[in-house]
Amino acid sequence: MKAYLAHQPRTDYDSYGEISDVCLKRKIRNRLQDAGEKILVQSDDRTDDEFDCIRTRVEGNPATKKIMEMKAKEAGRTQSLREASCKEWIDVRTFGQVLAFKDEKKQGVDAVSVGVRGPVSIHTAVSLDPVAVTGVQITKSVNNEPGDKKGSDTMGMKYRVDFGVYKFQGSINVQLAEQTGFSEDDAEKVKEALCTIFENDASSARPEGSMELSLFYWIEHDSKTGNASSAKVHRSVAVRKKEGVDVPKHWEDYVIDDSELRAIEGLHIETYVDGALVEG
Repeated sequence: MKAYLAHQPRTDYDSYGEISDVCLKRKIRNRLQDAGEKILVQSDDRTDDEFDCIRTRVEGNPATKKIMEMKAKEAGRTQSLREASCKEWIDVRTFGQVLAFKDEKKQGVDAVSVGVRGPVSIHTAVSLDPVAVTGVQITKSVNNEPGDKKGSDTMGMKYRVDFGVYKFQGSINVQLAEQTGFSEDDAEKVKEALCTIFENDASSARPEGSMELSLFYWIEHDSKTGNASSAKVHRSVAVRKKEGVDVPKHWEDYVIDDSELRAIEGLHIETYVDGALVEG
């Protein structure tokens, strides 16, 4: 296994940068939450209600609380909780969720184990070329306690990727969408979240404006079964470096060839550049 230093950007053994699918889903959830949508899996630093975990949020919701209080042997408990959770929270009907809670004897709540398969899947983002991770040594300018002397414990490191272009794909499974109640309106909200995925997402290692979604394709098939496999669609966009470019340092150092994608019949393609619709 590869060891990572704290807060160091993720890379594989060949130094290609990675952004995990879980990280991308977190950003999508945050954008949906910013838009006023109800989110079950909230970050502790972005909680918009009085609940401190998934269980208390489920037990505090009127629709799911009644189901949680049902006995485990009662017919329909599992399906009812699955349906109510999908209806209440957009991230559950989008990405799915495992609701696994222990017995709560004091409240008379039986153990719960419910799985929801979500229709929206997101791949890990991988950089087009190897990335260089830069480490900067930092020190604190003040002491934690009165009378403390600055020592080696006041030193630290901050890591960043100076430049990298990452590519990721996703898909929506129509059959699973029908099961969770994921609608066309939900799909539009997810699309908007993707177009603005890096807004309101700043940190010391990625200051505001340092990351952006430069090119985004939103593709719809004219049939439920699809006009081409997801794998074919995903590999139909080719990216190469411009002639004479050895180490890319700008987005413009790449050439995007989507001719194979546009040759697939039965697709409706929307193209977004810097978050703005330019075609479709």
